[in-house]
Amino acid sequence: MTEDQSQQFERGTDGPKVIVVGVDGSDSSLRAAAYAGGLARRQNALLAVVYVQPLLAAGAAMGAPVADTTDEIAESLIQEIRESAERVKGIFDVRWEFHTFRGDPYSGLVGAADDLKADAVVVGTSEQAGHRIIGSIAVRLVKAGRWPVTVVP
Repeated sequence: MTEDQSQQFERGTDGPKVIVVGVDGSDSSLRAAAYAGGLARRQNALLAVVYVQPLLAAGAAMGAPVADTTDEIAESLIQEIRESAERVKGIFDVRWEFHTFRGDPYSGLVGAADDLKADAVVVGTSEQAGHRIIGSIAVRLVKAGRWPVTVVP
């Protein structure tokens, strides 16, 4: 292991300072967000909630308002997270930010984790059958081996 690799996870602290969680509105991603929120609270870390807006070329080619739809999903997720944070305010205080990226979910999460200097990544299990063939985002993140990855069922 080179000196650069050994310092990749250690930032001079006793725990993670930035935890990235991927959300897409699915039940498993919302459970992942709740788990990551608890982890961030206990570690006094920043929770970076990331939604990757998919690029749906086929839908755009057929004239579907893809960008508007994914923007609506992002706004809905932000609202849901704000409401959840407000419900537990004063009981559990978590520092959090919401980030949106465009692209495929795996590349978006990798880019977000790199940009935000994440110490850990949390994702929900895949709810899509096709991932059994091409591999889930969670498996691909684990195989990348760049951060500790927690997969929430």
